[in-house]
Amino acid sequence: MSALPVASTDMLSVSIVLYKPDLPKLAVTLRALCKACERLRVVDANKGINLILIDNGHVPDLSQFADELAAAGIRHTFLSGHGNVGYGRGHNLALGRIVSQYHLVLNPDIDLDSEALVRAIDFLDTHPEAGLLTPWIGDERGEQQYLCRRVPSVLDLLVRGFLPLNFRKTFASRIARYEMRDVINGTDVVRNPPIVSGCFMFFRTKVFAQLGGFDPRYFLYFEDYDLSLRVHDVAEVVYVPFVRVIHFGGNASRKGFAHIRMFGASAVKFFNRFGWKWL
Repeated sequence: MSALPVASTDMLSVSIVLYKPDLPKLAVTLRALCKACERLRVVDANKGINLILIDNGHVPDLSQFADELAAAGIRHTFLSGHGNVGYGRGHNLALGRIVSQYHLVLNPDIDLDSEALVRAIDFLDTHPEAGLLTPWIGDERGEQQYLCRRVPSVLDLLVRGFLPLNFRKTFASRIARYEMRDVINGTDVVRNPPIVSGCFMFFRTKVFAQLGGFDPRYFLYFEDYDLSLRVHDVAEVVYVPFVRVIHFGGNASRKGFAHIRMFGASAVKFFNRFGWKWL
């Protein structure tokens, strides 16, 4: 894939880690990103936008998207040859290649509202205390996913991730508290939710860089929990519901034993760092 000339400082950089991507979903993500960037450039045609695609393995030819990205004013770089280094370390590969005001950590299964980037930048431009923005996140039916979280206990993770639906009703109030359903909704800005989802993390680049990105000790899962909690040490985290995206992802328990094993290994790393809370 070709690239546009490099700008000295970009308004926005975006990193997407790819491993055996679902091409139709990735196409939705890239085309939605193009539309959101086109809208951003209507507001200011001089906004530089830099997309970094990180090939963690088994990525098909993406040259079909080159013209669309270029037409939206998006420069793009394709990083490959490093192997499957994991989700967080993959995104960290972008750190040395970005010179931007804002950086978006984006999953390859996200459909962005066309106004998402304009609204995210407008919010951070007017709220200098905020260093990380998380959006309203919907599922494939357009229903809200509650991906802001309080710090979990081991029981919260077991119930939320692995308990069959028939038995989960017993713990409904506990799950609701963990998922912050008492404060997260479609209208109210919420300051400093403890943990936010890694599927769409909109940073001030200086905050992302100051923290060194994701902790590379997590191969997959809990890297966003860890980074969310560390952001609170240097800036505010803000849930902004008028920034909207749709997330097509699933949870670890539906992806087989390998994912369950990775989930467990990362959970141990998380609790070792932030303290074990069983109940």
